[in-house]
Amino acid sequence: MCSRGDAQRSGRVAGRSAERGAPRPGRSAMSRSKVAIVLCLDVGFTMSSSAPDEESSLEQAKKVMTKFVQRQVFAESKDEVAVVLFGTDGTRNDLASRDQYQNISVHRSLMLPDFDLLEDIQDVIKPGSEQADFLDAIIVCMDLLQKQTVGKKYEKRHIELFTDLGSTVSEDQLEIIIANLKKTGISLQFLNPFPRKGLTEQQKEGIDVVRKLMHALDEEGGLEEIYTFRESLERLSMFKKIERRPMAWPCQLTIGSNLSIRIVAYKSVTEEKVKKVWTTVDAKTLRKDDVQKETVYCLNDDDETEVQKDDTIQGFRYGSDIVPFSKEDEEQMKYKTGAKCFSVLGFSRSSQIQRHCYMGNQVLKVFAAKDDENAAVAFSALVHALDELKVVAVVRYAYDRRSNPQIGAAFPYIKDAYECLIYVQLPYMEDLRQYIFSSLKNNKKCIPTADQLSAVDSLIDSMNLVYEADDGETFEDLFKPSKIPNPHFQRLYQCLQHKAFHPNEPLPPIEEHLLKMLEMPSVVKERCQGPLEKIKALFPLKEVVKKKDKKTAQDIFKDSSEDGPNPKKPRIEDEEGSFSIMKLAEGNVTSVGSVNPAEDFRILVRQKNADFKDVSQQLIKHIDQFLENKGSQYYMKGINCIRVFREEAVKLSKVQCFNDFLQALKSKVEDKALADFWEIMMQDRISLITKDEAKESSVTSEEAEKFLAPKEKKNEILPPTDEGGDVDDLVSTIKTLCVFRIKL
Repeated sequence: MCSRGDAQRSGRVAGRSAERGAPRPGRSAMSRSKVAIVLCLDVGFTMSSSAPDEESSLEQAKKVMTKFVQRQVFAESKDEVAVVLFGTDGTRNDLASRDQYQNISVHRSLMLPDFDLLEDIQDVIKPGSEQADFLDAIIVCMDLLQKQTVGKKYEKRHIELFTDLGSTVSEDQLEIIIANLKKTGISLQFLNPFPRKGLTEQQKEGIDVVRKLMHALDEEGGLEEIYTFRESLERLSMFKKIERRPMAWPCQLTIGSNLSIRIVAYKSVTEEKVKKVWTTVDAKTLRKDDVQKETVYCLNDDDETEVQKDDTIQGFRYGSDIVPFSKEDEEQMKYKTGAKCFSVLGFSRSSQIQRHCYMGNQVLKVFAAKDDENAAVAFSALVHALDELKVVAVVRYAYDRRSNPQIGAAFPYIKDAYECLIYVQLPYMEDLRQYIFSSLKNNKKCIPTADQLSAVDSLIDSMNLVYEADDGETFEDLFKPSKIPNPHFQRLYQCLQHKAFHPNEPLPPIEEHLLKMLEMPSVVKERCQGPLEKIKALFPLKEVVKKKDKKTAQDIFKDSSEDGPNPKKPRIEDEEGSFSIMKLAEGNVTSVGSVNPAEDFRILVRQKNADFKDVSQQLIKHIDQFLENKGSQYYMKGINCIRVFREEAVKLSKVQCFNDFLQALKSKVEDKALADFWEIMMQDRISLITKDEAKESSVTSEEAEKFLAPKEKKNEILPPTDEGGDVDDLVSTIKTLCVFRIKL
């Protein structure tokens, strides 16, 4: 037998505890304890009643609970959750007696939240036909927390109460409950379905009891911890991020050979990845163990003869050759750093470290080692000196002896609560990409007017994401990326949760709040309409209709003597599109590059004093590289280069240079068995330049046609190959097949 007064003996109610803060640098990674949470849901008959075409309070409450549990599940939280229902038809709790704590049931004990709990909330929890006192339900929740947390470490114990306050409530033991709330440490939060108006008399009485309870617990304002279901859904609409405990990286900050300071570093910013990887399971049993993955190596022959893994070796493609490289070679090749380090190489003015040179996938905060006074003094002196002199430390950073070293910059960072160095990786030479573009200042058509500059200035001002109040001292950030969750994660969790409960249904549409997450703030959108209209007027867009060239009979039947360029006009006339691009880049191309070799070649040979033979050799080099790589995309690049080579040779009377190249190319094609490439040449009819096309040529049309035809293969008896072929032969005859065998 247990009465309501037993709440005083067992100490099962508490006021709000201090909010949990983020782990401080220097705290142990295991210092954060888990939280015990009880979700207490009113399922009485008033919760299931609703107006026509409206959702009942119970369904709204279940939605809030579902969102909360989803956040816990996908955040991989270690917090434990229990569920208590009141207003049920039956009774199941440890305090129940004949007339005490009736119609209250412990639906689920404290344990980690999972998909079973989500299924229970959606499908198992049903409305009851009874009513129960919510204060009795609070005492049952406190009793559960008291008993199920004995001997365990919990940072916090908490009760979430979902009710419409429609049931009768007795205040006879309220003072005792309040006293124990203050004594133990269980926090309490109320959630209800209504705004605080249009309430029934019973609900008003319930609000008065809640107000007394919250005021007595020293809650400022009394009703601060009461939320409507709508407010709660908005707060819980985002899946909770996975909590990461700080992992310390201890090291020695060294300056020269005589100065060493003990430090510890923590990741401050790093890209978050989806932790759970996709796996292959059997489609019927959904069990991973029923599927076994095997990799089999086979010879590239008709029988696909299997080769043992021990008889293979990895190779590195070096041009057209394969360089054998064993695992032992790879291990010996690794850069040996000796040990982890954070060594200062020197100092530089902070203005010399350009923002666009920041790289890497993390930012480190570096502190002096904990409980080391000498290190703290030396480290503080270094940070303040860097800050006063406006310089940064350029450091060599290696995470451990297996890691490749990095070069980075350490910036001083001083706050009221702490001071540290911020480490950001800097690029090596190979990491930089240098591009040269034509200056817009050299083109008078690209210089904006004063009105246009003013209009763009107004647009930038109107799209300012920092709102400044009239007093000039109050600022508000209208768009905080640090507060915006990754939409990819949110959508992934939404789809996974849906598939867990509805495996045969299509995925739901993207939720509206995800679509609006990265949209322009509404305040900014309204503010920039005027400047945008002004820009639209000052920068008019006109559709350009490409005029078709009209050819007259004179153009078609003109004398062949007129084929040469007009000395009064530019020497080259080409298609409109390519000509405009070339004109922009004309002054910047100095050699035939690998990105667009055909256009580079076209530009270079048109320049004054250009050496056609030298430029063509550069182009031929790239054509050879394309053929060595072997692949349709490389073949097409090579074909494009040959076609441009041929066109320019005709225009510039360098016919023999091209014909010599093409004859040499055919020999290479035959030697390297590039029949598929030559077949493309035949289809595109790219052959020797004939005397019908250029008077400098001595090749007839019949000879050019015969040149394209491949040589007939003679039936030759190949000599038997040696058992021990070289690496090239071995690699060229091996291919990898992945065979998936399903064991059911």
